[in-house]
Parts: sequence; structure tokens; C-alpha cells
Amino acid sequence: MKALVTGGGGFLGRYIVEKLLARGDEVTAASRRIYPELQALGASSIALDLTDGPGVLAACSGKDVVFHVAARVGLEGSYQDFWDANVMGTDHVLAGCRAGGVAKLVFTSSPSVVFDGKDQCGVDESHPYPDSYLTHYPATKAESERRILAAHGEGGLFTTVLRPHIIFGPRDNSLLPRLAERARQGVLTQVGGGKNRVDVVYVENAADAHLLAADSDNAGGKAYFISQGKPVLLWEFIADLLQALDLPPVTRQIPYPVAYGLGALAESVHGLLRLSGEPRISRFLAAELAHSHHYDISRARRDLGYTPQVSTDEGIARLAEWWRRREAGKADA
Repeated sequence: MKALVTGGGGFLGRYIVEKLLARGDEVTAASRRIYPELQALGASSIALDLTDGPGVLAACSGKDVVFHVAARVGLEGSYQDFWDANVMGTDHVLAGCRAGGVAKLVFTSSPSVVFDGKDQCGVDESHPYPDSYLTHYPATKAESERRILAAHGEGGLFTTVLRPHIIFGPRDNSLLPRLAERARQGVLTQVGGGKNRVDVVYVENAADAHLLAADSDNAGGKAYFISQGKPVLLWEFIADLLQALDLPPVTRQIPYPVAYGLGALAESVHGLLRLSGEPRISRFLAAELAHSHHYDISRARRDLGYTPQVSTDEGIARLAEWWRRREAGKADA
């Protein structure tokens, strides 16, 4: 099978590339830069900007399946920045798939597309999109989702949406380093009472779900929540991570209403002063850290045959081992 993985040099994308290569598929990894380490594994690595329509068209040509993993994430940037990367980029991928004769498109989304700032406990894929969002990322990912699902069946294209939640594991160079930095600085603060449960997913399990979706004939035009299948207490999970990584524990706590108000203030200050980087707290982040958000993965189990192969405890152990080697300068970046 000939596969294109957008964001193939990223955290999740690289695992998808490696798993495809391991089973003998021909893989092109598209990222903002070329990754020699992926070339050394046997993949073709190309530099690609998703806002470059002709470039995306060329990358999709002749592929059997496209895994659209790349996205603009986080809080920094204007709505237009997120729209260009997430919505326009998705439109270009869809156009490339249609023109290039691609049979299947697997799109990496997020449960944040249905998060409304309130507790969500065990909801399934029938849960609607909210009327509004607290930040640009979920708003633009939701619009991308709609376009992906609406495109199913057009010109024979088979589309599937996956929503992995809080991906963790070795080679995380985004969420984990920020968590570690704040822990070392002593500013990592628990938001709320600490009883909220959330879904997490080990990165290799999330990658497995993508391959299962590409191989399935039952997943067309559908979205799927992907997780470990066992929600965790968020702040207990964070405590376990910090302990496994030999990092200072969380010792500070703030009520959710206060954190939400500080988030609104921080967003306003950043906007007015046009500060670079992300605010330390935002309304969206406060809501995510204080509320429960875990989802029913029965559909993924049934349609995709998805079963997490790596347990949460084993995932934390693997992450800890990688972190120790990384800190010693011996692990992959």
C-alpha cells in the first residue's frame, strides 16, 4: 500500500509512519521540513506546507491512503492562522485525494471538537458540536471534521475521522516538556478539586487505531473516539507522571472559577498587547483541567476492532524510560 502521512515527522505521525513501514507499506512522510531519520527508516520524507495547494496535490497523487495528521495546535495565533492550517489545509488534502485517485483518507481530530466547557462523561459520537468554542483550535478542527465527513463517498473517496484524547508516550516534545518545565519552576497548579476523570491514550495505541481505520471497510463517513478505554483521575495521572519522571509534585491548587477568570484576563492582555507565545492560562485550558471529559469507545471497538494493546501503566513506564535516556542525552528528540 502506498501511504502519505501529513505531519509524519510529528509525535503521532512518526509512530504511524513507523508502523506502516514495519508491515511493508510504502510511506511518504510530509512535514514542514525533511526528516533524515525517517529516510533512514525507509520512508520518503518531503517538505510540505498544507496551504500550498499544488504541493499537496502532488503529494497525494498516486497514493492508496492518506493519513492527515498535521494541524496547527495550541493557543498561539489568530483565527486566520488556525483556519489556514486546519481548514484550508484540509480542503487541499481533500482536493488532492480526489484528483490523485486516493481510496481512503483517515483524519486525525480531537474530542475537543465536542467539548463545551462542561463535564462530559461517557458520551458517544452522537454528541453534537457545541454552538461556540473557547479557542481557535477546536473551532477549526470541528469545521475540518465536517468537511471530511461530508466528503465521504465523493468520487469513491472513503473518509474516517479519529479523535484520540490526550496522547502520551515517548518522543512527546510538546505537552510533556511544558509540564516538566512548570513542575521544575514550581508553578504547576491544580485547577479545581482534582476529582475530574479524563481519557488518555498511549501513542502507539493511537497509531494502531489509524492503521485499523485505513484497513476497515466499516468506518466510512464516521467519527471515532480513541482512548485507553479506562478514564483516569487527571491530577492523579499527572502526579504519577511526575513521580515516574522524577519531577517535583504539584503542590498548588486554584478554584476553577478563579482560574477561568484569570484565563479570560490573560487572553485579553495577550490580545491587547499582541504578546508572543501562549498565555499561561486560558479559559479553555482551565475548563479542560477542571472538568471530566471521557468518551465511549464502543464504536471503535466494534467497527475497527480497536483494543488498546499497551496499558496505561506500561505506557507510563515506557515514557519514563525514554525520558531518563533523553535527559541523559541518549534518546531521540
